[in-house]
Amino acid sequence: MPHSLDYTGPAGDSDDPPVQAGVLLVNLGTPEAPTAKAVRPYLAEFLSDSRVIDYPRWLWWLVLHGVILRVRPSRSAHAYQRIWTPQGSPLRVGSEALTARLREELQRLRPAGPIRVALAMRYGEPSVQHQIEQLQREGVRRLLVLPLYPQYSATSTGSVLDAVADALKSLRWPPELRIVNDYHDDAAHIEALALSIERWWAVHGRGDKLLLSFHGIPERYVRLGDPYQDQCQATARALRERLRLDETQLLVSFQSRVGRERWLQPYTDATVRELAGAGIKTLDVACPGFAVDCLETLEEIAMQNHEFFRAAGGSELRYIPALNDTPAQVESLAKLVLRHTQGWDEFAIESPAGNRPRQEPFTLR
Repeated sequence: MPHSLDYTGPAGDSDDPPVQAGVLLVNLGTPEAPTAKAVRPYLAEFLSDSRVIDYPRWLWWLVLHGVILRVRPSRSAHAYQRIWTPQGSPLRVGSEALTARLREELQRLRPAGPIRVALAMRYGEPSVQHQIEQLQREGVRRLLVLPLYPQYSATSTGSVLDAVADALKSLRWPPELRIVNDYHDDAAHIEALALSIERWWAVHGRGDKLLLSFHGIPERYVRLGDPYQDQCQATARALRERLRLDETQLLVSFQSRVGRERWLQPYTDATVRELAGAGIKTLDVACPGFAVDCLETLEEIAMQNHEFFRAAGGSELRYIPALNDTPAQVESLAKLVLRHTQGWDEFAIESPAGNRPRQEPFTLR
């Protein structure tokens, strides 16, 4: 009988073969509700990760539980309330929509075997541990993990790798594993970003300058070997070339810094104020480090930094949405998946004559 991409029966089902291959998308995560009570355990899990904050554990535990978790949950809850939708957290809703669209796209490409596409959150639910165990129960024996972070950082993708490793430790028979480390300069991804910006300009007109705001990390992490800054700059260079802009037209900055330690510069909030003070009236901002819109894009950029820009003399800061579940992002991620799974029979094209699957690369629409 024909294989179904939506097969969810248990391994060994007598009517259908078990799912043999899976794709696990992983995003950062989100609290379950925009309340201090819900935000507190989410922040505790996030900020307890030594990949995110690498201070001595005993010292950080005192700071985290003695100060931060007493104050920050209510502040963060207020920020989440500004962007929360009737459907829930934008990051959760957007990530689920992207997962569903990617599943449909892989189905359209008609691979030879059944493929399971699932979503996990690094912090919060559904956890990486739960989803890998669920995929194992469904018969997945080959698994591609795709963190939704275009640029690699130990604080993001590195932390996902830790969670995956921890999950595999609990399995008696772990699946064959492949991981997408990053896709910061992937040609299809750059094209998707460029098309998104161009289409936004076609509708809204082009601002005086384009600012690419990436999430920041401490400079110390880069000195220790984190490639994140270089990959952000590589993404920016590729977009400049594709959009035919120079370094005065397309700028780069880093957002979301916390604490007193020096983070990657220039800082986004300082940059938007400086540009407004220099006479820039309309500023377009895109965030190529975020696959799906979230607190950092919708509240920090589109709201907070818009206010900073206006207060400093600018007229309008216009946020260009993340790629989310747009066809361009879905197709670019599908192409990425197929490239990283070459050699796995489930991802080979099923020939019309029913012959052996072909292993050559897929051509997307």
